[in-house]
Amino acid sequence: MKKKIVLALVAAVVIMQFIRPSLNQSEPIAAGDISKVMTVPQEIHTLLISKCYDCHSNNTNYPWYTHIQPVGWFLNGHVVEGKEHLNFSAFNTYNAEKAAHKLEEVGEAFTEGWMPLDSYTMIHQDAKVTPADVQLITNWLNTQGVKEQN
Repeated sequence: MKKKIVLALVAAVVIMQFIRPSLNQSEPIAAGDISKVMTVPQEIHTLLISKCYDCHSNNTNYPWYTHIQPVGWFLNGHVVEGKEHLNFSAFNTYNAEKAAHKLEEVGEAFTEGWMPLDSYTMIHQDAKVTPADVQLITNWLNTQGVKEQN
């Protein structure tokens, strides 16, 4: 009986490997990217790419373990949800009011530290937001007319 259960579990895990979500990959910088529709200094754009774009753009850099299910499903869920909230690759689709609100949320995410998610920064240590990053993004947002974040 135990052998049948173990074989069934192994078979289920093997079958899961063939059911994969589609990859979130397109051109590195889309035509509708935030950097194409507003003034974004290269330093800020690089910061956004390194801290935000894996979940909030149309071009995710996938680690090797993404290809192991159910890990891939879990990560795909985060990417889909992240893009529903903010997609830097489709920033041109936001009207002025919505774009301003999205920028306010970016500022809050940096200053309050709720983004990137802890589950992401555990593995991607370079994505952790530093006080210098907060200052850099706050200064840039101020130049864009976004009220200062506390």
